[in-house]
Amino acid sequence: MPQSERYRNRVPRPASRVPTLQTVSFATLGCKTNQFETAAMQERLSGAGYRIVPFEEGAELVVVNTCTVTGATDAQSRNLVRRARRLNPECRVVVTGCYAQVNPQVFADLPGVSLVIGNEEKKQLLELLENNADEVKVAVADIRQVETACLPPLTSFAGRSRAFVQIQNGCDAFCSYCIIPYARGTSRSSAPDEVVSQVNSLVDAGYPEVVLTGIHIGGYGLDLTPSTSLLELVRCIEQKTALPRLRLGSVEPTEIPDALIETVAASSILCPHFHIPLQSGDTAVLQRMGRHYDRDFFRALVLRIHKHLPDAAIGLDVITGFPGETEDEFANTLELIADLPVSHLHVFPFSKRLGTPAAAMPDQVPGDVSKARAARLRDLGEMKLQAFAERFVGQTLEVVVESGSEGKRLKGVSRNYLDVVFDGPEELCGVAVVIEVTGVDGTRLDGRLG
Repeated sequence: MPQSERYRNRVPRPASRVPTLQTVSFATLGCKTNQFETAAMQERLSGAGYRIVPFEEGAELVVVNTCTVTGATDAQSRNLVRRARRLNPECRVVVTGCYAQVNPQVFADLPGVSLVIGNEEKKQLLELLENNADEVKVAVADIRQVETACLPPLTSFAGRSRAFVQIQNGCDAFCSYCIIPYARGTSRSSAPDEVVSQVNSLVDAGYPEVVLTGIHIGGYGLDLTPSTSLLELVRCIEQKTALPRLRLGSVEPTEIPDALIETVAASSILCPHFHIPLQSGDTAVLQRMGRHYDRDFFRALVLRIHKHLPDAAIGLDVITGFPGETEDEFANTLELIADLPVSHLHVFPFSKRLGTPAAAMPDQVPGDVSKARAARLRDLGEMKLQAFAERFVGQTLEVVVESGSEGKRLKGVSRNYLDVVFDGPEELCGVAVVIEVTGVDGTRLDGRLG
């Protein structure tokens, strides 16, 4: 089982204040929770006198916020540390995030790393920096002992037109393939009034859309006293804020009641977009994964969503090559997805995570087989997304303008999670505008300002 311990300096060192306007850059891998936590660290350091610069500029201080969902993200995390040192051989590197949480010594042994901290210690980054000496310091607590969530104050979301709010952290599911409960701890929720206050701050700052994020947001509120739910939280946000658009992050299929679907369908602010982890379309594989539903349950759920919200985006997470997955079991996944009215697929070949039950299961599927199956699903996903996008040609969509695309074209995201490109002035970035859809370019829409 992954280790989570707190290491302390071997030699006590006096505290040193941070130089004013020291440059810092951030590199973030993984989920929206990591992105939210990076934004919170950026805001704290900026307020303390650091100057945020792009990663490629070679800052004096580099913070790498890691992910450990797959072996590929592990490698990317290590490579980011090495790249930071190539860009500026004198830089100090701080490593945090889920990979640092479950295996801190990997980074403590890398040249140039001056500090390794766990996910909970992100909140103390500034204080840890002030007391950090040349000797590598590893500060990683046993995150399974953390029982409460504390939502860090955040009034901006650097470089983004849509802001994230972390309503929950941790997970109690312990799916057989997943390392995240070891890296994030038990499920714990932020208080509803804290979430509403954060949303109001972001509305005041001009953000037209907020995304509710966390590790297991469908379990939101069960740990609070009195207990509450994701459904009650979104109703509270709708009643107590002037937010124009609210989007839900990933929600487990067993935690999407009909009342939530109906609330999204009737809401003026909730985006018609569901991101649901399927993982496999074969019931036997789902059982080995420790998932508590079967293919028939999942099919019925997606069809109910589509019935209430025929224009909704429905995205699925899928793992290929889970231990023991046969060709027939994979064919069941392919068939189920092909038959369902879904729009987006996020496909991952199975990655063995040390300490999880799946890592020790027999009949491990060869990597080339997993990758070939993933490629077939991604091809299906491209077809699904293009067909979904084509339905909106000739219609008008509200999009939040995110950034420049090719040339001087702008790119925005619609309520139902479609990318739309169009001509317009850069001043529209961060603004919600109405676009007339004129065509489809692959899986995204072309349009013009309405």
